[in-house]
Amino acid sequence: MGSPARNALLNHGIDQLEKLTQYSVKDLLKLHGLGKASLPLLSQALMEKGLKFKE
Repeated sequence: MGSPARNALLNHGIDQLEKLTQYSVKDLLKLHGLGKASLPLLSQALMEKGLKFKE
């Protein structure tokens, strides 16, 4: 994942995979610096931990 996406998450206090579960894909796409290219990476990381985005 690129720096802009990583920084977007960190700037919103999302520093752990578990915190991603509080956000929907739609919510995440609203973050400046986070785009559609980052979502498959984040989704895969969540799935590996048995987690998923908020619906």
